[in-house]
Amino acid sequence: MASGISTAGSRLLQKSGLLSSARSFAAAAAGGEKKPEKTSFGGLKDGDRIFTNLYGRHDFRLKGAMARGDWYKTKDIILKGQDWILKEMSTSGLRGRGGAGFPSGMKWGFMKKPFDGRPKYLVVNADEGEPGTCKDREIMRHDPHKLIEGCLIAGVAMGARAAYIYIRGEFYNEAVILQEAISEAYKAGYLGKDCLGTGYNFDVFVHRGAGAYICGEETALIESIEGKQGKPRLKPPFPADIGLFGCPTTVTNVETVAVAPTICRRGGEWFASFGRERNRGTKLFCISGHVNNPCTVEEEMSIPLKDLIERHCGGVIGGWDNLLAIIPGGSSVPLIPKR
Repeated sequence: MASGISTAGSRLLQKSGLLSSARSFAAAAAGGEKKPEKTSFGGLKDGDRIFTNLYGRHDFRLKGAMARGDWYKTKDIILKGQDWILKEMSTSGLRGRGGAGFPSGMKWGFMKKPFDGRPKYLVVNADEGEPGTCKDREIMRHDPHKLIEGCLIAGVAMGARAAYIYIRGEFYNEAVILQEAISEAYKAGYLGKDCLGTGYNFDVFVHRGAGAYICGEETALIESIEGKQGKPRLKPPFPADIGLFGCPTTVTNVETVAVAPTICRRGGEWFASFGRERNRGTKLFCISGHVNNPCTVEEEMSIPLKDLIERHCGGVIGGWDNLLAIIPGGSSVPLIPKR
């Protein structure tokens, strides 16, 4: 006897939608159904925002930061170990938020190598000197504990014992706030010897630059911390092999480090649910120029630029006909013309 459904029965099932559901179920059972790709991006909900004090409406100090969820279960995250943290970072799809966009899980994993007697270092590039960029500054002055907690977690993932935050020389107030937050973390037992009772030792230092644009380049930045002229080094060797003080070093961006605790708390898959393939997560966007409301805002990756400007900036001054072009990533990138 032939298997299947009669023509009349098939029409009836198609009309009711049951046939397509049955086929979908059969495909899923066979492992053939792929999860439908997301096609709409943007409109990030407040509950999904990582930077909850971006505009400085709340206290930046430790008590206020903890009320917003910072330092929550950080001890548990550390005790889960290096491999677990690296796995979550890889699952999240987080890429460097400083411009290069290198996969963070992979980059941090380069530091996982047998101990050869040299200490390992994390260097956070807070030398935000590109015209039009102002996101890292907002993190440091309004959410400094998010960055400090991120340094600790990233340090554990890399096996580093110290972090140097290299901050732009012009950011005087931000450096003062950051140092105050670091002092609070030491006093609370979150940094220094036996962080949070985990047995892990980790220190964080603030190093102020002198306003040299070239020190945004990672090896020039390392030279500057060492007290030398901020000039780029020839590569190889790369910093992961011979970096700060001749030791294995990873240089990464403020925002990249600051999102790590939330990714570990909420899971890499949660972060990866935003954006599209190779462009996952949320992101701080700095929008300035001829828009009605210039701002820095956290949004979903892959949001169309027009939607971003309309939703958060009230559109272009005088209407979209006045727009000539958009600079999508700082002054060193090509322009995107209106048409």
